Amino acid sequence: MAATYAQRKALGDYGERLAVRELERAGLEVVDRNWRCSQGELDIVARLGQVLVVCEVKTRTSDRYGSAMEAITAVKVDRLYRLGFRWCAAHDSAASPLRVDVVTVLIAPGRRALVTHYAGVA
Repeated sequence: MAATYAQRKALGDYGERLAVRELERAGLEVVDRNWRCSQGELDIVARLGQVLVVCEVKTRTSDRYGSAMEAITAVKVDRLYRLGFRWCAAHDSAASPLRVDVVTVLIAPGRRALVTHYAGVA
């Protein structure tokens, strides 16, 4: 049976909370979440020193249809870079190095969530 929108949203929101916790544990400072513009959305925007990090979060309940990382294509990474630059422009943020990270969250029933942080995917 397919999950409802509310179930998918709740799963995604939970995955993002776990991702924030993992990024902060790794020393990043989260500065924005779920930022939207006409070109799309950034799940998490963070800083690590002078580096601005835009982070895509992929939450899954299984790898049945492929791993969460397989959903991160070169086109997706390019789009995240463009969105990162738009975030900088919208926030009058000084030009700084930009990095794209991915956090995958696997939440299998009856198991502890597996959170994996991939820094600098491109």
